[in-house]
Amino acid sequence: MCRAINFIGQINKNMDTDSGGYFTSSTLFKTSLLTISFSTIYLYRSEKAFQFFQPAAIKEDTVTAIQLPAIKVRKKKTIYLTFDDGPNKGTQKLINIIDAEQIPATMFLVGEHVYGSREQHNIYDSLVCNKFIEIANHSFTHAFENRYRRFYDLPDSVVNDFERCADSLQLTSNIVRTPGRNIWRTKNISSTDIKTTSAAADSLLTKGFTAVGWDLEWHFTNDQRLVQTDSQLLRQIDSVFVNKKTKTADQLVLLAHDRSFFSSTDSSALHRLIIELKKLDEYNFETVSKYPGLGTQ
Repeated sequence: MCRAINFIGQINKNMDTDSGGYFTSSTLFKTSLLTISFSTIYLYRSEKAFQFFQPAAIKEDTVTAIQLPAIKVRKKKTIYLTFDDGPNKGTQKLINIIDAEQIPATMFLVGEHVYGSREQHNIYDSLVCNKFIEIANHSFTHAFENRYRRFYDLPDSVVNDFERCADSLQLTSNIVRTPGRNIWRTKNISSTDIKTTSAAADSLLTKGFTAVGWDLEWHFTNDQRLVQTDSQLLRQIDSVFVNKKTKTADQLVLLAHDRSFFSSTDSSALHRLIIELKKLDEYNFETVSKYPGLGTQ
């Protein structure tokens, strides 16, 4: 910088003007050179000042990923509401309750009952149209009208009876429930409550039927009245799950019968049971075709 100042001073000494006070061409050249020199000095000093006062570089913020603990989603238990022997006197009340609560259920129907009367056939038609209800096969004659020993002693007759029901009701599902016997024949489960029925159960499986039994039954008396109260059955459901008494973990098939709900007292008990189960927010409801491992076709 000192050299630049001396250079400017030397220029000042050599500058001259004419008598008229106007710059000569030499003077103009010198003046321009002086201006450039001052500009150079100014820019030099400004750059130094900028470097002196320039703030330190700001480091970019780094975001550290926080590993949140995994949230465990509680697996809900599933209840399959199933009703046997319809259509009969209690079936319409079942339909009303299912519609009111909008939950799925499976009806195992008897072919003879569908054609027993005009009222029963009309109920069947309403079941077919109901979006919450799944229809399954409970044989055509209900074991030759409850002649269980004779029925199961003839495996071919058992198969024929279920095929007749499927044909007469035009059922597309291969799911069946054997009358009066808790028999399972699925991909994962093979269970027979009375050994003398094993041959008949095996014949059904061979012919492509899937037999589904139950884990818990809502019993009824000879005069078609419920044995357990809804509160008692609710406790039993909880106990079966806690003690792992179901055929498949967290899956419970509940058996009831249409005719048990003909009276207002017993149909109200069913309605209360469903309401209480829904309140718990611990259970799902599904139709039997959704049961794990059925492999239905």
